[in-house]
Amino acid sequence: MSGATASRVIDQRVANLDELKLERFEQGDKYGCDAVRIGPLLGAKQLGYSYDVVPPGKRSCPFHSHHGEEEMFFIVKGSGTLRYGPETRKVRAGDFICCPTGGPETAHQLVNDSDAPLAYISVSTMLPAEICEYPDSGKVGAFGGASTPRLRHMTKADSGVDYWKDEA
Repeated sequence: MSGATASRVIDQRVANLDELKLERFEQGDKYGCDAVRIGPLLGAKQLGYSYDVVPPGKRSCPFHSHHGEEEMFFIVKGSGTLRYGPETRKVRAGDFICCPTGGPETAHQLVNDSDAPLAYISVSTMLPAEICEYPDSGKVGAFGGASTPRLRHMTKADSGVDYWKDEA
């Protein structure tokens, strides 16, 4: 290895929260956060992980459930409310949250209803195909493929067509 500028593999696999470059996201009045997808930065292959900082009064994503990927969250700082299926509960720094696969009964969302930022780490299995349901809006999303851009299709759950339509 030559000099102090040589990059070691081990150093490419480590990132500290205070060194991450967060990107701002906002959508309408409800959604907003500063976030970064950490997995790709460190070369992760089968796990996805990100860091989100959600300002007071916001949430980072819609209420949703996964049929393929399992997720977990770790609250780093702050507090908020976890929506899970038909229930809610307060969460705070130090809480681990498990979101296994399923239907609407496992739908989940973190809401920052406090007066301070809510920061959390999310970890998910990375599968080549995924189906998500969005109970609040009645949508279904299909995601998949190894190529870029990946398939991403959103539709209303009641907009399906018969399997044999246009196959004659």
